[in-house]
Amino acid sequence: MDVQDIIYTISNKVDIDPTTMEKVVGTILSVLQHEMEGTSAEALFDKLPGSLQLAEKYDVMAAGATSGGGGGGLLGSLTSALGGALGEKTGALVNGFSQLQASGLSLDEIQKAGMELIEQARKAAGPKAVDQALAQVPSLKSQLGL
Repeated sequence: MDVQDIIYTISNKVDIDPTTMEKVVGTILSVLQHEMEGTSAEALFDKLPGSLQLAEKYDVMAAGATSGGGGGGLLGSLTSALGGALGEKTGALVNGFSQLQASGLSLDEIQKAGMELIEQARKAAGPKAVDQALAQVPSLKSQLGL
């Protein structure tokens, strides 16, 4: 199962359009990419074909990443500045959550999508790879209500 199959499965299960779901999944994968250390990240992304490319497409640390899609203005500027000031690891989570909020989804919808992403990733990549990734990013787990 590749990342696009995962996106369509989640989209159908939580009733969110595939384009928005791609942004949500890409953003979460980007946070994982920035926050995980070396081989664990590689192992997870290797088991989910297309996931690395999607994480890079929605890179939470790219210039202007938090200003697109409605997350601009004063809040977007403050979030971006805070994310940069906190360093890459914490900044990735702050920027990622800002991007998720800018997607137009409610917190409940974001959490449902996140939980479903974890479930689908466990099926595709195996529970061990996913659990190792989540263990390295405990703050993401709490943001997704896991």
